[in-house]
Amino acid sequence: MSRNFGDVGNRFRGLPKWQRVTGFLAFVVFLYYLPLLGIPGLTWLRTDSIEGGNNWAGVLFTCAIYVLISIGLNVVIGLAGLLDLGYVGFFAIGAYSVALFGSRQSPIVQALQEKYDLPPEWAIAWAICIPIALALAMISGVILGWPTLRLRGDYLAIVTLGFGEIIRIVVRNSVGWSGGPAGVAAIPGPQGEPSADNNIFGLIDPKPWYWLALSVVLVVVFLVRRLENSRVGRAWLAVREDEDAAAVMGVNPFKFKLWAFAIGAALGGLSGFLFASRQGFIEPNQFNANLSILFVAMVVVGGSGNMAGAALGAVLLAYLPERFRDFAEYRFLVFGLALVLVMLLRPQGLLPSRRRTRELKDRQEEVAAGV
Repeated sequence: MSRNFGDVGNRFRGLPKWQRVTGFLAFVVFLYYLPLLGIPGLTWLRTDSIEGGNNWAGVLFTCAIYVLISIGLNVVIGLAGLLDLGYVGFFAIGAYSVALFGSRQSPIVQALQEKYDLPPEWAIAWAICIPIALALAMISGVILGWPTLRLRGDYLAIVTLGFGEIIRIVVRNSVGWSGGPAGVAAIPGPQGEPSADNNIFGLIDPKPWYWLALSVVLVVVFLVRRLENSRVGRAWLAVREDEDAAAVMGVNPFKFKLWAFAIGAALGGLSGFLFASRQGFIEPNQFNANLSILFVAMVVVGGSGNMAGAALGAVLLAYLPERFRDFAEYRFLVFGLALVLVMLLRPQGLLPSRRRTRELKDRQEEVAAGV
């Protein structure tokens, strides 16, 4: 199977540039068409084609958010080789950024209204909350990474897992500024807070939200791909393969690992920002450790180090539970068995990077030779 995937990829890369561009544009057009999917023979893919299934466009929005998360986490795990089990913390920071600064029901906004004698309808605009969310998430990534990135392997994973739980517990217990267990409602979107007058970005029709999230994903894919092929991306790969050898060759491992953490945190915050804007309401229990484990599983199952593989894993883990809701009672059993089978049969992931495939093949040859 791995050889077949490789052959398809090699054939695609061997096509003339205009054919590759045309194929990519056709794929993008199909992605934008997906909420309207009505092609005979493909309508069974829709989640609303089954009894009790969720809204099809709403599931697509969730898939887009998970793809954005997987791209950010792939920078940390797949490119820099850092096992981050607390990525949900950055996701929560992005979500609470728009909630606490953009909602008129936020304790922070109400405190600012009272202190500066602002009108009751005042709140920070949704668009201005975007750089706030990105900045807070990046700063959090630096604060977490500065003292912990000198750790490696399991030690780093445990510390990051603790970070994700700290964020959730602090938000839950800080009633004075975060809303506490009750959460924050009336979170705004591009058209303001949830209202029946929102004819585009409302709560009923999720199609515009999906198209917005998809557009953000495409922009992020372009930027991350450029970054991956830059000097920074090559430094990440060097640190992932052998940190000591990279340091000898003049690469500062700590600096580039900190860059990976900050960029991954920013993408996690952006995904949380979009998630909270669509939901209109968030509360601390939405950001538990199970969600963080799911994020890591998306990257590992899809193919660590390959952006397309990480995106594939995100789509599968977001879509399949919704499409096959008849097996909801056995969801965790099936999920666990699937992880075991993938790790046994395809440890490099469903769609691995070529570099990662070669690394695993070399290791298997070393084990077989008794090295």
